[in-house]
Amino acid sequence: MRPFAGASPCPNCHLADSCTRGPFPSGLAKDTLTALTHLQDALDLDSGMKMKRTPACGFSLVELLVVVAIILIIAAIAIPSLLRSKIAANEASAIGSLRTMNTSFVDYASTYAVGYPANLTDMGPSTSPSSTAADLLDSVLVTGTKSGYAFSYTPGTAGPNGVISTYSVTATPLTPGVSGQRGFYTDQSLVIHANPSGIASSADPPI
Repeated sequence: MRPFAGASPCPNCHLADSCTRGPFPSGLAKDTLTALTHLQDALDLDSGMKMKRTPACGFSLVELLVVVAIILIIAAIAIPSLLRSKIAANEASAIGSLRTMNTSFVDYASTYAVGYPANLTDMGPSTSPSSTAADLLDSVLVTGTKSGYAFSYTPGTAGPNGVISTYSVTATPLTPGVSGQRGFYTDQSLVIHANPSGIASSADPPI
């Protein structure tokens, strides 16, 4: 197709006589074509900017609520299990401490002529062992508190010769239901008794 007489060059190839996209008449049509070209360029630029725009980051409120709910569910399952494990570990430690005490008291009575110790602190560490510092128990246990349990040592009444032939020890949780559940009792018989929810005595069943 040949262009009209007086037509303007093609805005793409700048050829008025041989362009196959014509005709491109002069005057108002030319101005309209130029405006349309500018509009198309503006649309192309805006489209390119939208394609390059970085997508929004972060979590929506629903996603955050789901994460919080999952954390709460896991905590509700894990915390009781951890508490039970801690209680079991503290109870096992208390039983072990009572056995250690029994053995140490027997050693003390066979070493010194006073029978069993008058105080739990008499069993504490020392570089020169004696009846008042026998070096038979560690420095933590002689304080009467260890691994969530409180240990109460009660020596028997000394006989006419000053020998203490009996004793008793109770072990109770510092925080019942948290640091431990059961109470324990032992004496010179070396048998350890347990109470499921309170202070133990010799009347409770042995473990």
